Amino acid sequence: MIVVDPSYEIQDDLDQGSLVTRLEACGRICYKSEEKISEGSALPFVKKIAEHGHNSVMEMAVVTLRLGCSCQQITDFLVCQPKFFIIDQVENGLLVTGSIRAFRELYGSWPEIAVVQAMVDCLGARHPFLLEGVWQPVVRKVAPAMAVEKLSLAQVEQLASELVLRHRYLSVKFIVNRAVTHEIVRHRPCSFLQESQRYCRYSQDKFGNQVTFIRPLFFAPDSAEYKLWQQAMELTEALYLQLLETATPQAARTVLPNSCKTEIIVYCNLAEWKHIFKLRTSPAAEPSMREVMIPLEAEIQKRYPQLFRSR
Repeated sequence: MIVVDPSYEIQDDLDQGSLVTRLEACGRICYKSEEKISEGSALPFVKKIAEHGHNSVMEMAVVTLRLGCSCQQITDFLVCQPKFFIIDQVENGLLVTGSIRAFRELYGSWPEIAVVQAMVDCLGARHPFLLEGVWQPVVRKVAPAMAVEKLSLAQVEQLASELVLRHRYLSVKFIVNRAVTHEIVRHRPCSFLQESQRYCRYSQDKFGNQVTFIRPLFFAPDSAEYKLWQQAMELTEALYLQLLETATPQAARTVLPNSCKTEIIVYCNLAEWKHIFKLRTSPAAEPSMREVMIPLEAEIQKRYPQLFRSR
């Protein structure tokens, strides 16, 4: 049995890498197979994920596009009610941010819309492997007459403050207990990937042949309550490992408690992070949630003082 403290990590390193590298790094958290990451592993992994329809992984990379388009083209685009996009009308066109999943699904439903064609053609020319099975390069009889520019992260952060809030996405990996993640995933405008007890077999060597639990802040380490909690976790671990001798991980996990350590990536724009902090750092919030959200909010306030003012 391993006991660890909760923690978080803003995934800045993934912001500096390619989209496909980002998708692999996030996707492997579900299976805890990070040891399989190598120089050439990202592309095959992402292709397999797309082929099998694991769409949640494809939400873990977003792209921001600036389009120069006419009022009629904007109207035609909005008529298709694009889902899961951040859309702002700017001078001479649109600013659109969406995940790879959102672009794939939009093109699958509305390939005839000029704005959709132009956006996906732009992405396909740069990252054809991310649209595999959905888009193919074609010579269109009537090409959409519009300019499309893919913005870098630095360019997004140079936008007006209200646009930065909406179009700048930030991913954070939390190591917390399952009770906390049950609450985090209730935030609808976010994307999530979480360590899966269904696939992870904690009797394997890479897990130390044992279960990891999050230290509860409710009990002092030398208290009678903490000793009771520890006894309960030790018994649970023993029963879980015994079940794994004859059952699958998805069956054995039914005895695992909320105290189990899990890793979860939360990916959303800064506007949603503001909403999360408002709810999850208040005195009424669950204490284990406040334990990670209060220091995370303080760190993001330092990064974006003009957007996140101290409360």
